[in-house]
Amino acid sequence: MPQLSPRVLNLKPSVTVAFMNRAKNMKAQGLDVLSFAAGEPDFDTPQPIKDAAIAALQAGQTKYMPTLGDVATRKAIADKFTTENGIPGLTPDHITIGSGGKHSLYVACHVIFDHPPHGEQPHECVLPVPAWVSYAPLVELAGGRIVEVPTTVESGFKATAEQIKAAITPRTRLVILNSPSNPCGTMYTPDELRAIGRVIHEAARTIAPDILVLSDELYEKIIFGEVPHFSIGSMPEIADRVITLNGLSKAYGMTGWRVGYTAMPGEFGLKFTNAMATLQGQMSTNITSFVYPAIRTALTQCAPQVEMMRQAFASRAKVINARLSRIKGVVNAPATGAFYAFPDVSSWFGKTSKGGKPVRNALEMCNAMLEENLLAFVPGEDFGGCGRNHVRISFACSEQQIEKGMDRFEEFLDNLR
Repeated sequence: MPQLSPRVLNLKPSVTVAFMNRAKNMKAQGLDVLSFAAGEPDFDTPQPIKDAAIAALQAGQTKYMPTLGDVATRKAIADKFTTENGIPGLTPDHITIGSGGKHSLYVACHVIFDHPPHGEQPHECVLPVPAWVSYAPLVELAGGRIVEVPTTVESGFKATAEQIKAAITPRTRLVILNSPSNPCGTMYTPDELRAIGRVIHEAARTIAPDILVLSDELYEKIIFGEVPHFSIGSMPEIADRVITLNGLSKAYGMTGWRVGYTAMPGEFGLKFTNAMATLQGQMSTNITSFVYPAIRTALTQCAPQVEMMRQAFASRAKVINARLSRIKGVVNAPATGAFYAFPDVSSWFGKTSKGGKPVRNALEMCNAMLEENLLAFVPGEDFGGCGRNHVRISFACSEQQIEKGMDRFEEFLDNLR
């Protein structure tokens, strides 16, 4: 019988997608499922963005485009990173545009890593955990090895500069940072990121000359605490070692448009961008051609719509933070960015649900809640580290649904025996 690739057979499917799809299937069957599984804003794409794409389509912008995007759009992205994020030395030639943040991350990983020759150890990626479920699989698929840096709910799920320093070895090729965080809903302060940046700078001069940083800032505009967003790529001493990953999915309500992009300044940034173009040229080439004007419109004309959505998420964060703080046996780090809560529910493990299902871990808890209370959370096991004690709750939904969902969550916990 023909064989499939062991690389793919050993690849873990996304647990977030799995629970999202289960919830959707149950809803399609007529069940009153409340889903908090999808990391997807419930807002529609702002109308000016739609209009720009429609106009481009009607004008006949339907042909092949340069692999990484047209110059005008890459310049708009470079200008955004320069003015908003303070990243120095960017030109359109330092920008890549791919089919969503995940695709851009996939291509970047394969540009950075390779499968080592027989007998040699793989290059390493330092990753604070819990972390988004796709980082580790994509690094490993590209031939890298994950070095986890554990964090806790008490620390706000943030690794310290000292922890990052201790994890770096001569084989370190990449450090991945994500602020605001999926799944944790927390974010690093500028001072914390500067301290990590100084560690990277020192490591590059001493132990790890090939070290790079990938800063995933997809949720940069969805913040509602006192902590401002800070791009580590704006630090002059390491700017030419930082790949800043971003996109339009979350802040602009454009998950289905599939737009992700990266920026990396300097001479190596040009080499990195050219390598991305070579690989992407053999994979997908350009993204949908009539989307480029929509990208420019989003970045230059839609700040008011983005702020409206941010304020809504801020209000929702207050609701869910308050509700979770009152639930017995649940420990939560208040959400300050993105639209996730990641509470520790491990005090409820070892019990049995009302329907007789054992609840020994987060996966069993989420399965039982979905089946018995029609409530979809995402179990935390696949996020790594202490995630096994947590569930991820996406509050990208109405305040009414949040209240109703928290009622069901409390009811489920109250019925555990």
